Amino acid sequence: MNKWIAGLALAGGVLMAGPALAQMERASAPEGTEVYFISPEEGASVESPLTVRMGLKGMGVAPAGTQADGTGHHHLLVDTPLDEVDLDQPLPANDAMRHFGGGQTETTLELEPGEHTLQLLFMDANHVSFDPPVTSDPITITVE
Repeated sequence: MNKWIAGLALAGGVLMAGPALAQMERASAPEGTEVYFISPEEGASVESPLTVRMGLKGMGVAPAGTQADGTGHHHLLVDTPLDEVDLDQPLPANDAMRHFGGGQTETTLELEPGEHTLQLLFMDANHVSFDPPVTSDPITITVE
């Protein structure tokens, strides 16, 4: 009987959390916030692995889950157009959408030879976009 009650309580919690996740409120970033690539530069020809350095102006970088005003963390879109990203939901973590939830501002990427597009997306403690989104211009690089 106790297991049945616990299961029912768990199911109810999941059902109640679903709508909350579907309607996550997007916070505003401070005016003038910018995210940008320090390196590589637009049009660069690079070898793999390559180092990506991420810059930020107007906010602070903090690990994911840190609930502090004026902070967030970096995400990197690899060969993924921004219009394919649901900015109203937490960003999934995969090879095309890389998370830096530890507060990292630099990473090493292994990419196949060819042309690649990279774009930074700065998000809040819950991996949800600010409103309006804080994004870099996309850059195109060639891996030799």
